[in-house]
Amino acid sequence: MSLAVYGHLFSSYTQKVLMALYENGTPFEFRALGQDTPEHVGEWLKRWPLAKFPLLVDGDRTVVETSIIIEYLQITHPGPVKLIPADPMKALDVRFLDRFFDLHVMNMMQIAVNGALTGDPVKRKEGHDESIAKLERSYAWLENELAGRTWATGDDFTMSDCAAAPSLFYADWVHRIPETYPVLRAYRTRLLARPSFARCVEDARQYRPLFPLGAPDRD
Repeated sequence: MSLAVYGHLFSSYTQKVLMALYENGTPFEFRALGQDTPEHVGEWLKRWPLAKFPLLVDGDRTVVETSIIIEYLQITHPGPVKLIPADPMKALDVRFLDRFFDLHVMNMMQIAVNGALTGDPVKRKEGHDESIAKLERSYAWLENELAGRTWATGDDFTMSDCAAAPSLFYADWVHRIPETYPVLRAYRTRLLARPSFARCVEDARQYRPLFPLGAPDRD
């Protein structure tokens, strides 16, 4: 087996890449990063000193950054699910929404998490308030953008949905999607039911106590 993924099962960005692999049934070895696997941590840092994960190893090649990893997999290990369309304009739409979910949903959720991790009650509240304000703007935009679609860009499941699933999963824990956004709430529900993401959620369930804001008793 030539493919290996370094990451953590509770990591949203790790889940994004795992979904792409699961969608196409691509064989790979998962190398968990943690105190119990110092050999994996050492190899990971050797290959990517910036200490970001996930990281994909394919033989002698190291690939980083989730969107690049998914594009690389489609080029080198293609499967039945085309996560980036062949049509250039459709592919552009997928790449745009992929970036939107990473930058304007997941990263905005992370502000609250980072505030909580400081242990400072003031910074915790400030971070949470900032996340709520920014996520609310993103939710409002997505409610209109996703109207009439099954998946992020239409009828086909793509890389943008791999980004959306963990982004909306964790963002909803920080700022629950209001009932005034029924399209977005229904989309999140469909993502949770998708086998590739349902597997990610279940595999990471044991780590929920690590969520610094407290994981809700749902999902």
